[in-house]
Amino acid sequence: MAGLDKRVASYEEALSGLTDGMTILAGGFGLCGIPENLIAEVKRTQAKALTVVSNNCGVDGFGLGILLETRQIRKVVASYVGENALFEQLLISGELDVELTPQGTLAEKIRAGGAGIPAFYTATGYGTLVAEGKETRRFNNRHYILEEAITGDFALIKGWKADWYGNVVYRHTAQNFNPLMAAAGRITVVEVEEIVPPGKLPPAAIHTPGIYVDRVILGQFEKRIELRTLRTEVI
Repeated sequence: MAGLDKRVASYEEALSGLTDGMTILAGGFGLCGIPENLIAEVKRTQAKALTVVSNNCGVDGFGLGILLETRQIRKVVASYVGENALFEQLLISGELDVELTPQGTLAEKIRAGGAGIPAFYTATGYGTLVAEGKETRRFNNRHYILEEAITGDFALIKGWKADWYGNVVYRHTAQNFNPLMAAAGRITVVEVEEIVPPGKLPPAAIHTPGIYVDRVILGQFEKRIELRTLRTEVI
């Protein structure tokens, strides 16, 4: 990687500097738009005591779920974890620290982190377990709780296309949390399906500008369906 050229040739190089105890922001929603190869590389590094921030924590045997199998995750900050049996077991046994966060609040915490905003007030969660231990204030006769922003040591991102300079385009719903997390990582690594020379991506089509991206790698993806439902009879 030299100058503005952010391409890296190996996943080992892509995650160079990842160590125990770091915070990882992982893009995706369910299994849509997840950086599956970067997650596999995290497993290979054997980095431990990680804090993972993601909408969910994969499924058994795939996505972030593989890091639960190897006990590399210490804490998860997520919105939904209902399709991972191992996650449930680790939570109940006390082996995993879990911070459940309303989905919109989670998105805003990450967006704020990327924008350099340390905290914000939201009405979501007031009067519930979500508000326990948090500062509250009243504005215009409505109660709000103070939520702190989230940033990470690494942001692991899945894009569709990128150029050498790290400008990224996402495809349809695979965009999800990826742009927010790309902006909130100290080191942002993007794996994509296609890398093109500078100037090949229309400026108006770019979702994440290269200023937020540190490393880009070309990957191949399984694109597994999280829950396949088929009609059992013909109508």
